[in-house]
Amino acid sequence: MSDEPADGRDVEGPDEPQDAPDERQPAPDDDAGHDPSLDGTDHLTEAEREDFPNLETDGEGVVGDRHDPEPTYPDPDDDIGGISTPPDDEEMPLADHIEEMVLRLAVVLLFGAGGTAIGLLWASDAIEFVWYNVFPYAEGEVPPPHVYHPLELWLTRIKISSLLGIMIALPAFVYECYLFMRPGLYPNERKYYLAAVPTSVVLAAIGMVFSYILVLPVLFRYFTYYAEESAQIAYALGETFNLIITLTGFLAVVFQIPLFIMLAIMMGVTTRRWLAQKRLYFWAAFAGLAFMFAFDPTGMAPVIVAVTMILLFEGTLLILKWVGVD
Repeated sequence: MSDEPADGRDVEGPDEPQDAPDERQPAPDDDAGHDPSLDGTDHLTEAEREDFPNLETDGEGVVGDRHDPEPTYPDPDDDIGGISTPPDDEEMPLADHIEEMVLRLAVVLLFGAGGTAIGLLWASDAIEFVWYNVFPYAEGEVPPPHVYHPLELWLTRIKISSLLGIMIALPAFVYECYLFMRPGLYPNERKYYLAAVPTSVVLAAIGMVFSYILVLPVLFRYFTYYAEESAQIAYALGETFNLIITLTGFLAVVFQIPLFIMLAIMMGVTTRRWLAQKRLYFWAAFAGLAFMFAFDPTGMAPVIVAVTMILLFEGTLLILKWVGVD
């Protein structure tokens, strides 16, 4: 007889242990109703799972092309939220900015040197005129100047000529600052700055006249009465004109304070209210500058200069308040 069974089926052999299911293949129950996008959210309810987007994950993070787009930045010349950049504004390397600034300062120095050279033509007449008008003496009683070293007269001529150089250099300085900042200014700000150039000349002239008519006579009257009872007065030409020129030139710069305040407010750098709130800080700064650049042993000159600066500052704020500027 044949060993094969009649029904043609294989004879079952002895029971052998079956291999464990492949761990890499998920159990049938695991695949039923499983959404790969919900990996790591098994602890959530069905309502909470519906809030998650259907993202393809690999168990560690999102895969595929669903990445956030790289941020884009607007063009600097575009109008953003109603704020537009100046039309000529462009980025420059720091070295180019420094080079441009140095060249523009050189132009200012050339203007100052040219004005000083022109002033040398009338320096001797200017020395005589100033000397006989700042002292508190009647005509014919003014003490003559004393020269104590050979170059003192020539150095004094150069110093008195430098006042004209300062008057010419100040508007040049304002204009060169305008050219330096022009690319970053709006059209209305450019108009303000250009209008400041002639205003700077007028204010410088007013400052020098103020020094000559009011400050210097008061100062020399104080010096004379301070020393006439204890010593014989002999004014040195060089030292006397050092004080005269320092005060006159410094007051020409000091009288630019109203101009600087107006420009800063018109260009939106600051406000009148903020300046008024910080006035004590400005007063302290004015006093420090006065004692630094207008120092004399008696302390009278820096006090006069500091008071003048404070009055200019407060007067400008008062006028701005009166015209309704905040």
